[in-house]
Amino acid sequence: MRLVKLIEFLRNRLKTVVRVCFGVLALLILCDALFVSKESAHTSTEHIPGFWSLFGFIGCALIIILSKWYGHVGIMTREDYYDDPSPSPAPEASRHG
Repeated sequence: MRLVKLIEFLRNRLKTVVRVCFGVLALLILCDALFVSKESAHTSTEHIPGFWSLFGFIGCALIIILSKWYGHVGIMTREDYYDDPSPSPAPEASRHG
C-alpha cells in the first residue's frame, strides 16, 4: 500500500521529479569532471567530462522510446481481439461445380 501512495505522490509532482533527475545527472557529470582520473581512458571520447553519464542517459531514453514503439506496433492489440468471428471459408461446392 505504501508503494501505491509513493507512486501517486511522485506522479502528482512529475515536473519536480524530472528536475531532480536532471539535477542528479548534472551532479554526476560534475563529479566525473572533478574527481575521476582520465589518464587510463581507452578512447578519446572518454576524456569528455560526463561522457558515461550522458551515454547511459541517452541509452536509457532510447530503450524506453523503442520499447514503447515496439509495444504499440507489435505487442498491443485490441481488447476484443478474441471476440472477432473468424472469416468463414469458401464453400467447396462452388469449386467442383
